[in-house]
Amino acid sequence: MAALERTSPWRRFDDAEQAWCLRLNRTSRHAAVRRFFATISRLGDGSFWYLLILAFAISGPQGADVAAQMAACGLAGVVLYRQLKHRLVRERPFISHAAIQLGTAPLDRYSFPSGHTLHAVSFTVVATTHVPELAPILLPFALLVAASRVVLGLHYPSDVLAGAALGLALAQATLVAWPG
Repeated sequence: MAALERTSPWRRFDDAEQAWCLRLNRTSRHAAVRRFFATISRLGDGSFWYLLILAFAISGPQGADVAAQMAACGLAGVVLYRQLKHRLVRERPFISHAAIQLGTAPLDRYSFPSGHTLHAVSFTVVATTHVPELAPILLPFALLVAASRVVLGLHYPSDVLAGAALGLALAQATLVAWPG
């Protein structure tokens, strides 16, 4: 029976995910890499997005509508990811695996799903739907936020993928429910 457990698809997935997590986390052992991704992660905590929402809000009536959509999407995202994290209680990689080093302080205890990635994707989709010219700035930033979470030992790749999928779904739902 033990041999079956070690070769199950879930076990192989967990092993592969841990290997990827460790591989990406090793890059944070270089101080410059750790500082870069820690800065990206902190900007993804909210300050970058708050400034973008504010810029939309003060740009005129159409921009205020986009800002309101982003704010509503963001609030829904906070409610959703907090509920999921506290129900699914997946420990962060740096807690579960001694070889994974913490690159920056976490905002909370659990890792699934990645709230940073959820918000990066949802805000990027809403903003670029209205102003496609922002895509060359927002898409790379959203990708860096997502990568930072794994590099810094805060999330598994599946946490980030789930956060991205949820963020995309929230953005689409917001855009459908509140056409601009």
